[in-house]
Amino acid sequence: MPIVLQNVISLGVNLADNMMLGQYGEASLSGVTAINQIQFFYQCMLGGIGDGCIIFGAQFWGQKDISSIKKISSIAMRCGLVIMIILFAAVSIFPAQIIGLFSPDAEIVAEGMKYLNIVRFTYPFFCTTQMLLVMLRSVETVKIAFYLSVSTLIINCGINYVLIFGNFGAPRMGVEGAAIGTLAARIVEFVILLIFVFRIDTKIRINIRDFLFFDKVMFKGYLKVAIPTFLAAAMWGANTAIQTAILGNLSKSALAANSMASNLFMIVKTMAQGSAAATNVLIGKAIGEGDLKKVKLQTRYLQILFVFIGVISAVVLFALTEPVLSLYSFSDESRSYARSFLRILYVIILGMSYQMPTNFGIIKGGGDTKYTLAVDLIGIWGLVIPLSLIMAFVFHASPNVVVWCLNLDQLFKCIPAYIKCNHGRWIYTMTATGRSERALALKDIPDA
Repeated sequence: MPIVLQNVISLGVNLADNMMLGQYGEASLSGVTAINQIQFFYQCMLGGIGDGCIIFGAQFWGQKDISSIKKISSIAMRCGLVIMIILFAAVSIFPAQIIGLFSPDAEIVAEGMKYLNIVRFTYPFFCTTQMLLVMLRSVETVKIAFYLSVSTLIINCGINYVLIFGNFGAPRMGVEGAAIGTLAARIVEFVILLIFVFRIDTKIRINIRDFLFFDKVMFKGYLKVAIPTFLAAAMWGANTAIQTAILGNLSKSALAANSMASNLFMIVKTMAQGSAAATNVLIGKAIGEGDLKKVKLQTRYLQILFVFIGVISAVVLFALTEPVLSLYSFSDESRSYARSFLRILYVIILGMSYQMPTNFGIIKGGGDTKYTLAVDLIGIWGLVIPLSLIMAFVFHASPNVVVWCLNLDQLFKCIPAYIKCNHGRWIYTMTATGRSERALALKDIPDA
C-alpha cells in the first residue's frame, strides 16, 4: 500500500499539471504531454536499472548480506547517472527535433520548448532520488517514498497555482510556471531523501564512501540480469512515447484527450504497479531465505489477488471518469475522445492487473529477466507497434481503433504470464557473480 500510494501521489503531480494546463490552453497541455513522454521514458530506463538492483538486493536482504546490498546499489547509481547524462545532453542539443517527434504542430512544439528548457534540470535530482529509493525498497523500506511524494505534490501544486495563472500578484507564466514547480519539488524531494538515507536509516547505514567503491565481479553479474530488465523497461517507455506520437500525428484533439485519459489510467494502474513492485521484493526475499515452499504458496495466492485488483481498478477508473473530465476545459471533440479512450481502458486494466505483477513481479522477482524481455519484444514490437502504425497511417482508422491497437499487448501478455508462472521454470538463486544456471519450476517444489 505505501508503494501504491506513493505512485498515486507521484502521478497525481502530473495530473494536477495537466488539469491546470488544460484550463490554461490545449496547446500548452499538449506541449507538456510531449515532454512528459520523455520523462516517462527516462523513468522507465531508470526503473529497468533499478529492477536489476532489486532482484539482487531482495535476495541479499533475505540472506542479511548488507555489504552486497551496498555494492549493488553503488553499481545501479552509476548506471543511472550515465543514462541521465546522455538524456540531458540529447534534450539540450536537439530539443525541437525531439518534441517534433510527438506532434508536427508548431504551437505545441513552442510550448514544449518552454517547458523542457527548465524541466531538464530535474533529471539529475530525479535519477539520484530514484536509485536511492530502489536501494531502500530492496530492504522493505517504502514509507519514505510516500512521504516524499506528498511533499512533491504540495510544493508542485502550490507553485503551479501561483505561476501558471499568475495568482497572488505573480507573473502569468503558463508552462514555464509548471516547470518551475516541478523543479522546485524535485530539489526538495532530493534533499529530504539524502537526510533520511545518510542520517536516519538504520537498515543499510550507507555512506558516500560506499558509492565510490566499485566491485567488478558483481558488476558483470549485475549486467547479466539488468540488461534484459533495462531493455524491457526502455521498450515499454518507447512504446508509450510512440503511442503519444501516433495520436499526436492524428489530431491535436486526440493528443489532448489521450493526455487526460492516460494520466487518469496511470494513476489507477498504480495498484497493478504497486503489486508488481511489492511482489518482486517478496518473491526475491523468500528465495534468498531459501524458503521455496513460501515462494510456491505466495505465487498461487498472489495470482488470485491480482485478478481481484483488476476488477477493483476497472470500477475505480469508471467512477473517476466524469468527475476528472469535468475539470478540463476541453473542446467537444476532445471530451468525446477522452470518454471513448477511457471506455477502452476499462477492459485493458483487467488484463494489465494480472499480467504486469505476474510477469514483472513474480517471474522477474524470481530472476528470470530474459523471459520478460522476450514477452515485451513480441507483445510490443511484434504486435502493438506494427498493428497501430498500419491502422493509423495505412487504413486511416479512427483514434478509438488506434487506441485499442496500442493497448492489445496488455491482454495478450496474460496468456504467457499464466503458462510461464504456473508451468515454466523461473526461480533462480542470485549470487555476486550473477544468477544460478539452473532454474526451478513450481512443480519442482513440494507443497507447503
